[in-house]
Amino acid sequence: MRSTVELLSSMRFSISLLTVICIASVIGTVLKQQEPAVNYVNQFGPFWAAVFKAAQLNAVYSAWWFLLILAFLVASTSLCIARNAPKILVDLKAYKENMREQSLQAFSHRAQAPLADSPEAAAQRIGRTLAGGGWKVRLQQRGSGASGGWMVAAKTGAANKVGYIAAHSAIVLVCVGGLLDGDLIVRAQMWFDGKTPYTGGGMIADVRPEHRLAANNPTFRGNLLVGEGTRAGTAILNQSDGILLQELPFSIELKKFIVEYYSTGMPKLFASEIVIHDKETGAAIPARVEVNHPASHRGIDIYQSSFDDGGSSVRLKAVPMNAASQPFEIEGTIGGSSRLTRGQGSGGDKMTLEYTGLRVINVENFSGLGSQGTDVRKVDLRDSITARLGAADKTTTKKELRNVGPSVSYKLRDSAGQAREFNNYMLPVDMGDGVPVYLLGIRGTPAEAFSYLRLPVDDQGGLDGFVRLRLALLDPDLRQQAVRRYSLSSTDAARPELAMQLEISAARTLALFAGAATSGKESRASGGFQAISEFMEANVPLAEHPRAGEVLLRILSGALFELAQITREQAAQKPLEPSEKTQAFMNQAVLALSEAHLYPAPVAFQLKDFTHVQASVFQVTRSPGRNVVYLGCALLILGVFAMLYVRERRLWVWLVQQEGATRATMALSSNRKTMETDREFDLLKEKLIGVPR
Repeated sequence: MRSTVELLSSMRFSISLLTVICIASVIGTVLKQQEPAVNYVNQFGPFWAAVFKAAQLNAVYSAWWFLLILAFLVASTSLCIARNAPKILVDLKAYKENMREQSLQAFSHRAQAPLADSPEAAAQRIGRTLAGGGWKVRLQQRGSGASGGWMVAAKTGAANKVGYIAAHSAIVLVCVGGLLDGDLIVRAQMWFDGKTPYTGGGMIADVRPEHRLAANNPTFRGNLLVGEGTRAGTAILNQSDGILLQELPFSIELKKFIVEYYSTGMPKLFASEIVIHDKETGAAIPARVEVNHPASHRGIDIYQSSFDDGGSSVRLKAVPMNAASQPFEIEGTIGGSSRLTRGQGSGGDKMTLEYTGLRVINVENFSGLGSQGTDVRKVDLRDSITARLGAADKTTTKKELRNVGPSVSYKLRDSAGQAREFNNYMLPVDMGDGVPVYLLGIRGTPAEAFSYLRLPVDDQGGLDGFVRLRLALLDPDLRQQAVRRYSLSSTDAARPELAMQLEISAARTLALFAGAATSGKESRASGGFQAISEFMEANVPLAEHPRAGEVLLRILSGALFELAQITREQAAQKPLEPSEKTQAFMNQAVLALSEAHLYPAPVAFQLKDFTHVQASVFQVTRSPGRNVVYLGCALLILGVFAMLYVRERRLWVWLVQQEGATRATMALSSNRKTMETDREFDLLKEKLIGVPR
């Protein structure tokens, strides 16, 4: 038992625990905590996600081993205080006036000198001088007559020892406060009271009691989402394997949510005008909650944590991406979903449209759009260095920030449960290519960035022109009609054989581009420029690729222009006039058509209208250990400053009658050897016993 207590209260054991806690805290800071399991799988892979879950690195601060280490650290530091505090307190009261003359000779700071007055008078004088300088003094008379003497014992800087107790007590208080405000009490209710995390879905009111914590729960930290005009009184406590519901003794009604933005699009201020409805008294208490300005009721603090969508309603228009789809409009609510029936943009399969988000402000940086490409033939040393400097790079590059308007995000989920996420902008965006474009974003997993398809705006300011061109490209009859027009307009009427050859080449090129023909036996592409490239690799000698590519591109552009003219005739619109604007539209349309066959959905949904409803995310906390932690922090600051900046010094002056005169022997001890101690001793020996510096 004695050896165990010695180990637990030793400094090496405490430092080892502190080291493990520091490493765990670094992991908890770098690795996002309490994220859904699928996020770790997407980011790190299934193996490391399983390792993180087994070691509870995804919830470090509530892991059993972390709480156990904190408990051992509290026990170790408490034992250390219990063992050393009595000795320190005894040492604080002691003057050590029984020091012998032979012992004084062993100090590094010592001096001797004869004095003219008697030992008693000299002792009284020295004592008064030291007391006037802030020293605590005790005089001791030893013996009597010629064999006796006087000992002057003084001390100062005792706060250094108090700092030791304060600093170690601070560690105990901070750890105890952390345990009180942490997940320990919630875990105890799960271990001993039968509470279990909830892993399902549905309405909060339908969750069973074993997943709920009582309103008198002594400590918790949860999130509460309240939409404008609604009320909520049940907080959500995220756990590594689900959630727990925390009942509150009141409900919060959100009257109005206020948000202001910087020019960069980042929120500058968000605040909530709320009414707190007490469940016991029925009182309605108005309050305002801002960031760093919480409200409090019944010992529970209400912090402004974030904001979210509160159930905005949106109206979407389906943009057909293949011939099997038809345009239609659909309405829904953010957070909800709609079933797409056969023929309603589902491509013959049952699909679910899930409305995931609405952003009314999207601020993007449009500086340097013309220089976004990378020249692989050179190494730009300046760009390479700048890319690695991060915040240390004092760049003067001017940002061109522009709000590009609202965007809607949604998921299309098939009958097998697989889903892709889409993010489409409501308004066209000028990317500096000569024609505004609609941006249609797509990604397979939340860990990926969105890839955007750029659809050009027609002369009417919409997507109808591009959609008609896309659907006409998939129609063999319209392709053949466009090819015939192109061949007749590009050849001499006197040489019909040339028109026939050009018609065959144009038909082949347009069919490859539309994905209606293969480029060879080993074709991998289903359309676009990639299909034409594979056709050239299989049928054209390598030396002829540049010239053949120019010819095929000219044929493709001409045939698509005629196809666009046919679609405008069918829509009773004027033909396109040759101009720079028309050329820019056709260039962007060709690029978009080349990538459109890769679009993984039969329709794209364009945001037409919305009714924005804000929601506020509050963090509600009951923190009984907060004041304990504050006290520990104050003691830690006091203790560290006392130990670092307060020097403990003790002074002894032995006065004895010898050969008709008084001989003084003086010594000084300090817990820290510094030049300041040397200067202080020189000053004291001059003032007290007359030894010159």
